[in-house]
Amino acid sequence: MDHPTGHHHGCCQGGHNGEHSSRRGFLKLATLGAGVTLMAPLTMSRPALAGSVDTLLLSCMDYRLMGHVADYMNARNMQANYDHVILAGASLGALTDKKPAWGEAFWDHVAVAKDLHHIKRVIVMDHRDCGAYKVFLGMDLSPDPAKEAEVHGQYLTRLKAMVKERHPDLEVELLLMGLDGQVEKVAA
Repeated sequence: MDHPTGHHHGCCQGGHNGEHSSRRGFLKLATLGAGVTLMAPLTMSRPALAGSVDTLLLSCMDYRLMGHVADYMNARNMQANYDHVILAGASLGALTDKKPAWGEAFWDHVAVAKDLHHIKRVIVMDHRDCGAYKVFLGMDLSPDPAKEAEVHGQYLTRLKAMVKERHPDLEVELLLMGLDGQVEKVAA
């Protein structure tokens, strides 16, 4: 039967009940969601405790390789278990006279990582087609992969020698990454 307002009486009651029950259901879900969010830090895997990281990684800032760098470190079972210093040019960035503060920052990071996290190794990862080599050295090495590997090898080897001189207890690993994420070890 029609209500004087033109609505069915049963429809109005059902509509209000539906609104209340759906609002109540939403509140229950929202509360449950908040609880899950609050519990997430307790249930998700956490990074290693300070003091247990054994590696400091120096890599370039090139946005094209960030995912590849993380994938490489993850494949070595080091996910969220290394200190990461990023300088344009990686080894070149730590060595260039054009940005002496960068080298100072790198050495400061190595010292802090040793003191705070007791690192045992430094990994230096340069990459091919590096814009820092163009900017700081005026060299586009990418057309000649052999020459590119040779020049990167010179900077990587120089930085390794300096790390070993300042911190003889640290291992140093030298790597050269391609734009496809493939990594070559560089002998020094």
